[in-house]
Formats: sequence, C-alpha cells, structure tokens
Amino acid sequence: MNKSAVIHARIEPETKSLAEHILEKLGVSPTEAIRMFYRQITLRRGLPFSVEIPNALTRSTLAKSRKGEDVKKHDSLDTMFESWKR
Repeated sequence: MNKSAVIHARIEPETKSLAEHILEKLGVSPTEAIRMFYRQITLRRGLPFSVEIPNALTRSTLAKSRKGEDVKKHDSLDTMFESWKR
C-alpha cells in the first residue's frame, strides 16, 4: 500500500511528550499509533472509543475531585474495593 498521504496536527507540547513517552515504552512510533488509530476508525466506522458530553453528576464529581473535595484515598486496591461493599 502506498503510504504517501500526510497528516499535520497541532497538539500541546506536554501532551505530545507524555504520549510519546508511553508509545516508546510500548515499542510503537507516533506514526504507527496514528496509523492504528485511523485503521480502527475505518474498521469500526467511527471513533474506537466512546465520546460523550458528561452529565451534571459527572461534571460535579470531576470539579470536586479537581479541588480535592470528597476524595477518598486507599492504601491498596483491596481496601478500595472493600470500601465499595459497605
């Protein structure tokens, strides 16, 4: 397959750096990641993940967590899951 189409995109430098660090750990180049993303779009006939506008409860919860309000910390996953049972 001829790979001659070019994509230009602008992205925040910090986002780019963080993402490329993760891709490097995975052994995937940015170009390969974009190629995989586009392939998944064509296979699924849409984005390969859900994109939704958060509802009021989600927006409120995210705002509180950003402020450190109503945040519960646990020493381990086991204690976190155990707290959900109560």
